[in-house]
Amino acid sequence: MALFDDVKTALRVTNTNSGLNSEVVDLINAAKRDLVIAGIKVTDDTDPLIKRAIITYCKAYFGYDNPDADRLIKAYDMLKMHLMLSTEYNSEA
Repeated sequence: MALFDDVKTALRVTNTNSGLNSEVVDLINAAKRDLVIAGIKVTDDTDPLIKRAIITYCKAYFGYDNPDADRLIKAYDMLKMHLMLSTEYNSEA
């Protein structure tokens, strides 16, 4: 299953609304860019930690009035920090 489909499943998006699909693609791209800015060199979305980080980012920022947004943002930031500190993922290590 492609990352896009996995993210849609995690977001519980089942329709083919092009507006929602566009938002999902934008969130995936934003998550990947955020990881690169943080110095994470491995952004292969088949890597389980990268995939989890992207999905968590998307879940945090998808839609409006998300009651879990703060918790998910913290989870994403913690995972990003873990990746940043890992010599396997960090371009500075």
